Amino acid sequence: MAVEVLSVVAGERVAEVVRRSESTNPARLAEVVGTVGSAAPEVFVRAAQAARDAQRAWAATPAPQRGQVIANVGRLFTANKERLAALVTREIGKPIAEARGEVQEIIDTCDFFIGEGRRLYGQTVPSEMPDKQLFTFRRPIGTVAVISAGNFPVAVPSWYIVPALLCGNTVVWKPAEYSSVVSDAFYEIFAHGGVPAGVLNVVYADGPDTFAGLEQALGAGLIDKVGFTGSSAVGTQIGELCGRHLQTPCLELGGKNPMVISAQADLDLAVEGALFSGFGTAGQRCTSLGTVIVHESVHDEFVERFAAAVAAAPMGDPTQDVLFGPLLDEKFAAGFEKSLGWIAAHHTVLGATGRVGADNPRPGFVGDPAAGLFYHPVIVDGVRPDDELFRNETFGPIVGVTTYATLDEAIALGNKPGYGLSSSIYTTDPNEAFRFAQGISAGMVSVNNSTSGAEAHLPFGGNGKSGNGSRQSGIWVLDQFTRWQSMNWDYSGKLQKAQMDTETVAADLDFLLP
Repeated sequence: MAVEVLSVVAGERVAEVVRRSESTNPARLAEVVGTVGSAAPEVFVRAAQAARDAQRAWAATPAPQRGQVIANVGRLFTANKERLAALVTREIGKPIAEARGEVQEIIDTCDFFIGEGRRLYGQTVPSEMPDKQLFTFRRPIGTVAVISAGNFPVAVPSWYIVPALLCGNTVVWKPAEYSSVVSDAFYEIFAHGGVPAGVLNVVYADGPDTFAGLEQALGAGLIDKVGFTGSSAVGTQIGELCGRHLQTPCLELGGKNPMVISAQADLDLAVEGALFSGFGTAGQRCTSLGTVIVHESVHDEFVERFAAAVAAAPMGDPTQDVLFGPLLDEKFAAGFEKSLGWIAAHHTVLGATGRVGADNPRPGFVGDPAAGLFYHPVIVDGVRPDDELFRNETFGPIVGVTTYATLDEAIALGNKPGYGLSSSIYTTDPNEAFRFAQGISAGMVSVNNSTSGAEAHLPFGGNGKSGNGSRQSGIWVLDQFTRWQSMNWDYSGKLQKAQMDTETVAADLDFLLP
């Protein structure tokens, strides 16, 4: 049964919309999951004002109590894990096993930040003067705007929203419209977990209206921090907008993530990692494998094994045990078809390409390929550093392969596209592993593991075209949602001027041993 989704401002649904659209099941396009009412820019501004109005009282709530709210939310996600995972699979086509893992990521994030409610530590710092103490405190930033993509419709928002709320901030969240029903379920769990009205607001809007609303809210001084997960192109625009208001956003953008296969690699393990990295979630992760950079001595053997593994991998109906299902939405299917156009004459394509159907079948396909947005997994061998396929993010089930002779060459190839999110090396030589980690520009490095996969207590984020160096998850994300405040307390009864009244300790610095 389809549901109607509307924005939420100060705990109330917003009836006025500028347009309505359908969110469909990408595995069964005829199935409407819900309708979403898109709001005008002024609704975003109203949500920011509501968040601003609620922030002082929320920040005054003791941090351990805010942690208790997060604990309540985590328990509700645990109780609703199967229901929410099924909804993720239904609305965006993510295989059910991955959908369960995504919901578990929220639970893990809540579990971690429960404790941070009792650990928002500052420091006591020794002063250079007598009868004086120095302190530091973490203070909430204020009102946070979060704009998230729909490929991880609940896990990634939790990386922003859970720590932001825990630290005493209030939030305006703009989810992707094509995952609006899942997003609404996510919001309801927070609301029922004890988050007060106005502390978490949700606005559904298209890209231009979101940008206009954010621009107006920033101009009115209603937004103190922006968090964005999405494409590098849009991240650049949001970064420019925030810069005009002297803000540093938290940007988690795209990736062209390399995987180096060393001559010393366990090839069976490397094939398994490349299969999941490249084709899990149909290659629609920011951390999906972009290019395999394989040592020339093992190239032929690796490619043969990799192609066989891809050909044998189950794909199709995401409610079943498959490696991947459909693309998320029609717009992503169109973008992926553009990526297929980057295949050049000098490339070697292994397997079929294009949309799976009766005239372009996939052996062993699970379900009805004509019902959804299903595309063949593609391996393209012989990519070169100046190829569009090598340089650009593809966001779909396609993996390039190239070769290298020396590790320095492999590192240079990995860095060349200018992204810096995730990376991987398969090797049994520790020296190679450490040299790779030292030379690669990525914010995350895996050794003998896939390019994809995050844990709630480890920093997540990238550099270059993948982001502005900000990090999510773990204690590191606290620096995104708090500001350091320093305080000095002088109880000497007189004015002591730093660096001017500090006494120098006398010493005989000309002393020499006989």
